[in-house]
Amino acid sequence: MLKILVTGATGNVDQEVLRLLLSQDCDVCAAVRNPKSAKQILGKSIQSVAFDFTNPDTFVNAFKNINKLFLVRPPALANVRKQIAPALNAAKLAGVEHIVFLSILGAERNRFVPHSKIERYIDQLGIKATFLRCSFFMQNLNTTHREDIKTRGELLLPAGKGKTSFIDVRDIAAVAVRTLIEDGHQKRAYALTGGEALTYYEVADIFTSFLGKRVCYNPSLLKFVRQMRSSGLPIDFVLVMVAIYTTARLGLAGNITSDTEQLLNRSPLTIRQYVKDYQQFWL
Repeated sequence: MLKILVTGATGNVDQEVLRLLLSQDCDVCAAVRNPKSAKQILGKSIQSVAFDFTNPDTFVNAFKNINKLFLVRPPALANVRKQIAPALNAAKLAGVEHIVFLSILGAERNRFVPHSKIERYIDQLGIKATFLRCSFFMQNLNTTHREDIKTRGELLLPAGKGKTSFIDVRDIAAVAVRTLIEDGHQKRAYALTGGEALTYYEVADIFTSFLGKRVCYNPSLLKFVRQMRSSGLPIDFVLVMVAIYTTARLGLAGNITSDTEQLLNRSPLTIRQYVKDYQQFWL
């Protein structure tokens, strides 16, 4: 039976991937730093194994008998050679046959972001891979930016007037599962976007219409960096976020592709549907 390891298993995309994989005929395991605390998030039905990118002692047991790996970069880890590569080396040594990597839109052109370096390293290792190059996650708005929207009615991020082709993580997870369990996706890269591109001014207006309170967009780079640092985020993580939002500010995040629709045989979820489904997070 196919055995799949899902890293970053308590994250937005990963939890949805795990949920969908449970309904398929495969053996799925969640790679987590603390299996006991993860059970409270994931539930008792999901098998878990201790795994930490920065602790090589966890690699052998985590990758044992694994056929396929769903790879997600922990946001706080930006040094690919020191913090990600050792785990990928261990995966190859253990016989992992296929990696589906959660990358970002434009990673093949933006060599500064860690995702680009990870893609290149996987290619160098020679493991068959599928790169899911995703646009900005809608669900970042109910996690990273939740408090700004909820308490201050402010959408604070330095994307300027650029448009973004937002994608719902529920769509990403559905694509990920297909690429993990079906043949024919190895050595492929998919650019996953929603079906429309919006400015953050337009997104703020959508929030306003659904939440019944005014939400305003603030594109200040300085305030964004100060806010992120004051919330305790490491500077490397903040700089990666700035790099990602800069692609939007420069007009590089608004591309709309047909990959999501073709892989799912339906239209991508809209940001209006997302805000409606998740509105309890900001009220």
